[in-house]
Amino acid sequence: MDLSLPPRIPLAQLPTPVTPLTRLSDELGGPLISMKRDDLTGCELSGNKVRKLEYLLAEAQAGSASVVITCGGVQSNHARATAIAARKLGINASLVLRGDPPEDIDGNLLLSCLAGARIQYVGFREWNHHKRIMVDAARKLEDEGERPYIIPLGGSNALGSWGYISMLSELVDERGKIPYSHLFCAAGSGGTLAGLLLGRLILNLDIEILAVNVCNNPAYFQAQVDGIVDEFNKRHKTKIRIDHRSYTILEGYVGPGYAIPYDEEIGVIRRIALSEGIFLDPVYTGKAFYGLMDQLSKNCFTSKDHLLFIHTGGLFGLFPQRGALGKLSA
Repeated sequence: MDLSLPPRIPLAQLPTPVTPLTRLSDELGGPLISMKRDDLTGCELSGNKVRKLEYLLAEAQAGSASVVITCGGVQSNHARATAIAARKLGINASLVLRGDPPEDIDGNLLLSCLAGARIQYVGFREWNHHKRIMVDAARKLEDEGERPYIIPLGGSNALGSWGYISMLSELVDERGKIPYSHLFCAAGSGGTLAGLLLGRLILNLDIEILAVNVCNNPAYFQAQVDGIVDEFNKRHKTKIRIDHRSYTILEGYVGPGYAIPYDEEIGVIRRIALSEGIFLDPVYTGKAFYGLMDQLSKNCFTSKDHLLFIHTGGLFGLFPQRGALGKLSA
């Protein structure tokens, strides 16, 4: 499929490395697990969100936006990355964050505030209307003489999906093949998953894609993927269809709720830190990697398989959870 890349602004340190988790793989008795280190896309811009922002902010800049508006949880990696990336381009950021103002400004929120982001806190009951709230914020900013550009939750739309279409091309060898049998990722807003599924088709790659939902349920993410693919088709005049049976959403690892860590997840975060010196986060990658290890314990793979886990970042999210993570010192 011949598609031209949209304009992008280079913000991430790419390509990110792939790290074989040899010690952990040996401890578990195989198969080999490797990790795509998208936690190393940069320091202040670490994580998967910056890949999407390279395309989204290129469009914002082309339209002479003076402020970008986006949304997420109080400790949103996406909101933090947006605020900092926008600041690097001389653009202001306005963040609509789910939850009450915290007593202590910490983690991602601290970095967003240091980057000068305007914060609007939205209660959990109001959150279902976050899209309308962003539109209302944009209208208010227009009345103030600003030129706003709205970025959806997680940067998850057709344009943002190019971040992970492009990422897959980093994994292709000189023969046009991909050396992994299975690819694991966390699913929080659906954009990374949609990009991977689109990229697999566009690049004609033979790899099984599995996503661990960290909120909502499989039906929600299937609908998210379908919506992004529909938007992609309209944008690029393509006729791509992604069968729900062509990928797997592994349910059962959300725990008590979104961004709430639980004992098994905390144990996995500790194990990877001790075994490989790599830090997972309590919102996305901790739950997703626990899902991967649980599937291994159920003998879902063979010794010949090679699993690739996408580390989508989230280091700053560890610090506000130090109360729960304090169990690690026990």
